[in-house]
Amino acid sequence: MIYLKTFKLSNGRSKNSNIYPFNVLKDKEPDVFLFDNITVLYGNNGSGKSTILNIIAHKLNLKGKERYEAPVPTEYIPTINFEIYSKMCEYALGEDEFGDEIRKIPENSRYLKSEEILYEIRKIQQDAVLQESIESNLSRERGLQTAKEFLQTKEGGKQFARFQFAQDKYSNGETTMQILEDNILPNALYLLDEPEVSLSPQNQVKLAEEINKMSRYLGVQFIIATHSPFMLGILNAKIYNLDTKDYRVQKWSELENVRYFYDFFKNRENAFEK
Repeated sequence: MIYLKTFKLSNGRSKNSNIYPFNVLKDKEPDVFLFDNITVLYGNNGSGKSTILNIIAHKLNLKGKERYEAPVPTEYIPTINFEIYSKMCEYALGEDEFGDEIRKIPENSRYLKSEEILYEIRKIQQDAVLQESIESNLSRERGLQTAKEFLQTKEGGKQFARFQFAQDKYSNGETTMQILEDNILPNALYLLDEPEVSLSPQNQVKLAEEINKMSRYLGVQFIIATHSPFMLGILNAKIYNLDTKDYRVQKWSELENVRYFYDFFKNRENAFEK
């Protein structure tokens, strides 16, 4: 299902070209973004892919958008300029299964940032470390058997359950996968900013496969910012290359980051044949 059909960045320009987000998008000539079920905004650091996701989130008033607050609305306050720029953008919604235009973005839709994922991972890591510390201290003070008994009492039961959950999630190496599964619901639009953060190449491939399934079977539309060659190679996505002046659509195999990986291993293929 396509909930967000098109999005047009503002052609407006600030007198001061260094004002955010005008400085990120200056000298670009993008046309209207035409979204598919899965659309990727590819680009290296500084290309503006996260900024564009946040602009879309603000324009659509999605849950998870970065909130900007400033006491005085002057053009020298970047937060106010971001809001102004977002309001100047335009968009069109998609159509339902009957061909009628969708009236609004589904309420479950949201913007998930890499910072949120990293924050959750840090919390899980801290919980796991804290559990180990508590068990160690209790073992020294009361003996191992007593420590285990304490953690299973009413006093320590809830704490133990939370720590055990955290440790299990952290130890299996799929924390990011679990976070996304917990937050992505059927029939909604999701903006994902580098969801592959902290994932191994194997899990990046697995995540991309899961996104393909959610899009196909659960009616979820994704707009994803990434430059991971593993994600790009697996996702059934339309890819906008933000490193180009006109944000052109390209095949994943044509992208600079992917080509770099290809050339790197191609030049060393003899090492794999021994």
